[in-house]
Amino acid sequence: MLTLPFSSSPHNALQNPRLPIQSRPFAALNCKGVRLTIPSHCYPARGDHTTGGLAVALKTADVATLGNLCVDLVLNVPELPPASFLQRKAYMERLAASPPDKKYWEAGGNCNMAIAAKRLGLCCITIGHLGNEIYGDFLLDVFRDEGIDTVGMNEDTDVCDNASASYETLLCWVLVDPLQRHGFCSRADFSKEPAFSWMRKLSKEVKMGIRKSKILFCNGYGFDELSPSLITSALDYAVEVGTSVFFDPGPRGKSLSVGTPEQQKALGQFLTMSDVLLLTSDEAESLTGIGNPILAGQELLRKGVRTKWVIVKMGSKGSILISMSSISCAPAFKVNVIDTVGCGDSFVAAIAFGFIHKLPAVNTLAIANAVGAATAMGCGAGRNVANLKRVIEIMKASNLNEDDKFWNELFVDGIDAQQIMFLSRTAINGSSNRLHLVALQEVVSESLCKLETAWIKGVVPS
Repeated sequence: MLTLPFSSSPHNALQNPRLPIQSRPFAALNCKGVRLTIPSHCYPARGDHTTGGLAVALKTADVATLGNLCVDLVLNVPELPPASFLQRKAYMERLAASPPDKKYWEAGGNCNMAIAAKRLGLCCITIGHLGNEIYGDFLLDVFRDEGIDTVGMNEDTDVCDNASASYETLLCWVLVDPLQRHGFCSRADFSKEPAFSWMRKLSKEVKMGIRKSKILFCNGYGFDELSPSLITSALDYAVEVGTSVFFDPGPRGKSLSVGTPEQQKALGQFLTMSDVLLLTSDEAESLTGIGNPILAGQELLRKGVRTKWVIVKMGSKGSILISMSSISCAPAFKVNVIDTVGCGDSFVAAIAFGFIHKLPAVNTLAIANAVGAATAMGCGAGRNVANLKRVIEIMKASNLNEDDKFWNELFVDGIDAQQIMFLSRTAINGSSNRLHLVALQEVVSESLCKLETAWIKGVVPS
């Protein structure tokens, strides 16, 4: 039984100075200058419009991802790479000397989020650099097959002809030991400079991709490729043109917080100026020093300027969405976990789905938990991330991992919220002080209406 051990005094409630969440009312060229096909539903019905003197484009794409386009080379190894810098570098160089067969290649990084989002019926654009080689060709083929559009990040036409490794598609070695533990390494791990440090400004094509999208998604791994000034210029431009910003610092958040002054400043800008922050409970603690994920999320929300949602991912336990007016909690779905790579990226795609379609917070979390669980049931990420059929099956099964003891320990004194919404399999909708139990079957019924339409027609109803 869930209980609330703290006072429900209205004086503890957070004050909300921010506006309510709203949906914000391209020929793409790849590295080789090839014009990519854009689905008909991504074309604008009319031209741009002006709001308050600022030209704001109609948002004809749902999500644009920035950077972190890489090819994962997935290999089973007897043991994970050694810890020391030099030994890891030598280990990776030995791997790179004999590239694996194409059957071991997979789309990685932000490709995971884009593919998952597209399979939920969202119109997606990937913005990033792809080299003029077999790996770049591979990712372009994957994007074409999935119906995802690409905007190449290049400053001039000579970049693609440059033979330097700094212009090649980024590769990430995903190493799996006999215990199914994962290790990751790429050339970005062994350089003080970002992999694409030659890139200094946003092109007109990149700006158009941001301008036409409802959401710009950035993550901490983008700093491995792009300079802090370039990434923050994308953030600034998104804010200027009314594109909502999602930011997931990931494991890089901790190192950025103690990195160069430029990295620390950029991280601070993203943590305060993003509309939605997404972190694991460990990442939230590392950035705030607060162990309780709800309190840590509220601290990030308080410090935010534009922040509307802080979402804390807790793996097999579930997830939490914290806004200025409420806290929403959803236990995870029980599934047979095969591989957790890509689960977090898939989860983000579903949060974008809920944000765009203005779904209730608990519904958004439930869908996101199901999408993450569906990815965990597969092997690897990329084209193996959740498909809509499996997501719907998980939601219909409604097998929640309910752990009242875990959740009760999170609901401690000091939590400020006007209302706490909690997804429950056995509860009938009802309230006790600020705790409002939301019946899982009601949430599933409402969510399946959206998801099944997307599956059958390939279009999500507004």
